Amino acid sequence: MVLSLFGARLIQLQGLDPKAYAAKANAESLVTVPLPATRGEITDRNGVPLAETVAGMMIVADPLRTRPHAEAIARILADRLHLDYFDVLDGLMKQAPPGKPDIRFAYIARRVPATLATATVAAVTNAGFQGIETRPDPLRNYPAHDVAANLLGFLNSDGVPLAGLEQTFNRRLAGKDGTETYEVGGGNRIPLGENTETAPVNGRNLTLTIDRDVQFYAQRVLRTAVQGSHATSGAAIAIDTKTGEILALADYPSYDANDPGASPASDRGSRALSDVYEPGSVEKVLTTSSLIDAGKVTPLTRIRVPHQLPVLNRVIHDYFQHPTLRLTLAGVIAKSSNIGTVLAARQFTHSQLWNYLDAFGLGHRTDVGMPNESTGVLPALDSWTELTQATIAFGQGVAVNALQMATAVNAVANGGELITPSLIKGSATTATGTVVGTDQATRRRVISAAAATAEARMMEGVTTLGAGTAPGAGIAGYRVAGKTGTAQEVGKTCGCYDGSLDVSFGGFAPADNPRFTVYVVIKNPVHSASGGGTAGPVFRQILNYLLQKYSVPPTNTPPANLPVFW
Repeated sequence: MVLSLFGARLIQLQGLDPKAYAAKANAESLVTVPLPATRGEITDRNGVPLAETVAGMMIVADPLRTRPHAEAIARILADRLHLDYFDVLDGLMKQAPPGKPDIRFAYIARRVPATLATATVAAVTNAGFQGIETRPDPLRNYPAHDVAANLLGFLNSDGVPLAGLEQTFNRRLAGKDGTETYEVGGGNRIPLGENTETAPVNGRNLTLTIDRDVQFYAQRVLRTAVQGSHATSGAAIAIDTKTGEILALADYPSYDANDPGASPASDRGSRALSDVYEPGSVEKVLTTSSLIDAGKVTPLTRIRVPHQLPVLNRVIHDYFQHPTLRLTLAGVIAKSSNIGTVLAARQFTHSQLWNYLDAFGLGHRTDVGMPNESTGVLPALDSWTELTQATIAFGQGVAVNALQMATAVNAVANGGELITPSLIKGSATTATGTVVGTDQATRRRVISAAAATAEARMMEGVTTLGAGTAPGAGIAGYRVAGKTGTAQEVGKTCGCYDGSLDVSFGGFAPADNPRFTVYVVIKNPVHSASGGGTAGPVFRQILNYLLQKYSVPPTNTPPANLPVFW
């Protein structure tokens, strides 16, 4: 009878369903673990890491072995790793559904610094418990902390990118994890047992056009200005005039990308790309250069500027009180006269001015590869009235983001040719499938080279002592072209001008052979609220730093010195 029972069981195992029993035995003795891919670096234009992957560890458990002492092990792990005790306990006691092979692998913590992980496992082992191990798990690190953090973004504790370039180019950076499956017996790996491995595919690096040194300097200068004027925020952008490559794109407030949770969510994106505002008088650069290009005016065109100008049901004023002035167009720019600009712009039809501003990129994303970029607002042509044209001519009633405005000013610096700005060296594909980068940059002529030169000569008057609104933005030994901007801010609650201001300054140097374009905007400053007094010094410091760092010599040519009055 006994032999008959053995025979029947042998027939069942070997004859009726051998594959099922073999698979069950195999599943109970095999463990599959992930082999994490190394995430690609994000570097500056010189190969300096801005986001890198460093050695880290995951802490894992074999629940079959930890279950008997789960509470004691959980206390050690939770205390040392600052984890929730009950979450750890769940991992240590993890069980498979009835009829399924027992679970032999569970995550306890991911991306733990190697020294902390090793010490934690040692503490568990020294306490006499088994079943806790470490495995390689690369850790994301941002060595410069807040430098370019608003561009880079960050990863959460599970390694998921939540913002910035980390999110946009995750497919390129992440790579693909591999796996390893091996045989265990008695809770231990069998040295000569079954072992298969699928190697991970590491992520690819991403090189930016950013210069880390310039980015660091721009952020620090901007922070000082925003804090000193008690403003709410600010942005500063530096562009290589000839290539359109962004050398610095600074935001303040910023945050430490290694500890994003310590800062408000509103500080973790790039306001230079997401926030829109009315550009104010920097817009006059676009209006007057367009008029020159169309042959309507020259820098010496004479304009009689009254103390106020009625337009439909409104009255337009200049920022300063004055009797009737006899200004040249160069004087209109140097003195930043709203009235003079409106009078000059009357030589355009609505469609003519709209077409020029559209060509300058207003109302269009720059598409440099950052998420959440705003389009700005260029009102539809069919909605324009005489008042619309008048206010837009001097920078109210139209909205931009900081990079749009910097790109438009750079078109004047670049001889009238607009270059789409680049943040990525070479080319890379975004999460939405758009290919961006220096290899994709396009050029289009917006105004003639002669018109751009004439505009640059007029902008020199802004930084000239005694003539312009921002002599403090000038740089000794260099010809500097610039333009101030002060605009009323639209309140978020009332949808009207609430008395707060946005101040800005944009320009380039050397004025007669531009190498760098810099644009600065500071929102709602309380003290020294003016484009020349608040944003101008930031412009000058960043531009001067660029000229010195890149050893740009002065052109040693005489300044324009165009007449302001006639």
